[in-house]
This record gives sequence, C-alpha cells and structure tokens, in this order.
Amino acid sequence: MKNLFLLCISASLLFTSCKKDEGCTVSNPTTVASAAETAYLQTYLSANAISASSTHGMFYTISNPGSGTSPNLCNAISVNYTGVLINGTSDGAQFDATTGTPISLTLSRLIEGWQLVLPLLKTGGTVVLFIPPSLGYGSRANPGVPANSYLKFTITLVSVQ
Repeated sequence: MKNLFLLCISASLLFTSCKKDEGCTVSNPTTVASAAETAYLQTYLSANAISASSTHGMFYTISNPGSGTSPNLCNAISVNYTGVLINGTSDGAQFDATTGTPISLTLSRLIEGWQLVLPLLKTGGTVVLFIPPSLGYGSRANPGVPANSYLKFTITLVSVQ
C-alpha cells in the first residue's frame, strides 16, 4: 500500500512538472516597404522637418523609451494611441484613437508597423510611427482608412502582460 501511495505521488509530480512548452512561436515580420513607399514617407518627413529612425521602410521617433518591460510579439499590451492619415489631402484626418482608457491587444495581431517598433519601447514609452501601406492595412480599406493609406500613429505603451 505504501508503494502504491508513493507511486501515485511520483506520477502526479511527474505530470504536473512536465507542462507542454507554451513558448512564443510567432515569427518577426519580414515585409519591407517598396522604394516608392519609403520615398513618399521621406518626402513627408522632410516637408514637416521631422527627424526619424527607420526600419523596413517605415519611420519612427521614440520620444520616451520608457522603463521596465519590453513586449514581444506574443505579449498582450495595453496602449493609448491616436491614428491619423498622411495621404496628401487627408493629412491629419484622425481615423482612430483611444479615449483615455487604454486598450489591450496582442502585439502579434496588429499591423506589421506596430509589431516592428513596439518591442523597442518599455512600459511607459511613447513613439510616433510613420507607416507605409505595405506595413499598415495594405490594399484593404478599413473604417475611416482608405486602401493604400499612409498612417501616423502616436502610441504610449501603458503596460505589458
């Protein structure tokens, strides 16, 4: 009886300590904006005297890097943001924004422009993104966002879960 009890205890410890690996299996974005998209954004930034870093053909300015935890693609994040169009005659037209209450989202489910740059921030950080269509919504129209739109987002990373 004693051996059966020890066998049951050993088996339960084995099953509870051998959890399936639930590591992050999401791949980093690989899309690179075309030369024409990159040139459009460079012209916009020059015309507005904006100095920005670039990656994959999009541009960003980190005004506050934050402190603490940086997200990875598998993290849920809470953010406050504003999104506006930078499409010539539509410049400055706001198409989306949080209203004071942060919204929680999983980074891997967002547009590639966000996926590429938000991991550079830490909690409390703020960034302005200038995103070409290929790293945004592409040829899909969305409410308030025409197909092939150039986007500007101001994002504050409130928390990383």
